[in-house]
Amino acid sequence: MVAAESELYVRAFARGLSVIEVMGDGDGRHSIGAIAARAGLPRSVVRRLLMTLVDTGYARSDGKAFWLTPRVLRLGLSYLYALPFWKQAQRTLEELRQEVGESCSMAVLDGEEIVYVLRIPSRRILAMNLSVGSRLPAHAVSLGRVLLAGLEDAALAQYLKTATLRPYTPRTVTSAAKLRQALYAVREQGYAWVDAELDEAICGIAVPVRDEQGHVVAAINVSLNSGDITEARAKKRFLAPLRRAAAQTRSIMLDRN
Repeated sequence: MVAAESELYVRAFARGLSVIEVMGDGDGRHSIGAIAARAGLPRSVVRRLLMTLVDTGYARSDGKAFWLTPRVLRLGLSYLYALPFWKQAQRTLEELRQEVGESCSMAVLDGEEIVYVLRIPSRRILAMNLSVGSRLPAHAVSLGRVLLAGLEDAALAQYLKTATLRPYTPRTVTSAAKLRQALYAVREQGYAWVDAELDEAICGIAVPVRDEQGHVVAAINVSLNSGDITEARAKKRFLAPLRRAAAQTRSIMLDRN
């Protein structure tokens, strides 16, 4: 990471990105004052950044409020298209969903959160409405447990030291020691099962997707209604199809190299 005082750090660029992130939250239309307050920047700076975004087509304004344009999607899609497995993995997850008949997803780790890069819902409606770009706390979901377990020891130790392990339900693991134990179990068994820790109505089973060096670069899961199935039954029914999907995704990356 480049320090803010380094000559390599472009402060204006960083500020512009923070303004885009702020504008991506809420109801879509924002005043200069509201953006400045949330971004922690002077109004004069925010005004210049907004005028630049408008001039480059990333934002529009009616003279009072500002809002993002669809052009901003290019930034997010650039990341997805850069993933060596993303386009082909869509078909893999579609086939997985058809085989198991449940919602299937792929996610990557971003700090203390997971970010969905693929989401293939089933016809059954789950309590949470998720899509590509949705974020969830890594410690409380199966995808996150797999991704955290895939971290190098030093990175995992840093996460456990600094992460906010917020309780979402009475079953959420909020102890760093207990979470470490759970993540070591994920490493050992090769999958994660999380039941009603983020939402009391949802459980899930996930497996890692590894690159050619064996590093965990993503995770795939099947989401289920909590109470409908036990870990043992989920493992028996879904683990083999999940592992096949993960292996197929990995083979795509290997074929590209």
